[in-house]
Amino acid sequence: MYCPFCRHPDSRVVDSRVADDGSAIRRRRQCPQCERRFTTVETTSLTVIKRSGIGEPFSRGKVINGVRKACQGRPVTEDDLALLAQEVEESIRAAGSAEIEAHEVGLAILGPLQKLDKIAYLRFASVYQAFESLDDFEHAIALLRHEAELKAADSAVDGARA
Repeated sequence: MYCPFCRHPDSRVVDSRVADDGSAIRRRRQCPQCERRFTTVETTSLTVIKRSGIGEPFSRGKVINGVRKACQGRPVTEDDLALLAQEVEESIRAAGSAEIEAHEVGLAILGPLQKLDKIAYLRFASVYQAFESLDDFEHAIALLRHEAELKAADSAVDGARA
């Protein structure tokens, strides 16, 4: 690790701490030559393979921008989008692969987005699941209704037990 002040090619680790809920390590370092201290953050790399075959680093910002379009006009805050992007990244990293297809990132967004806003979910799903007709929308809506009915039934059973 080069010192950012004097460009000396070595440094000594003074302190290490876990950061960002365990997804990164923050290290305090000291340069043996100029004796100045600096901080580095180490994270594992996650590469998204695009349709063209080119890889690029995973970006929460790109997730947020893609979902923001689906959430236009919906009661979804920037904080909601940031949390969604974090949840998507955590689920992708939990899969344990250093590379993931771009299409898989889109599919990983669907679950958290469905919990966040059903209309935004339908908008996003129509692109990533390649809806081609009204039947596709009707089928997706029927699935959402069925899941809502199951949740309501589970809640009623849990309420009766209490």
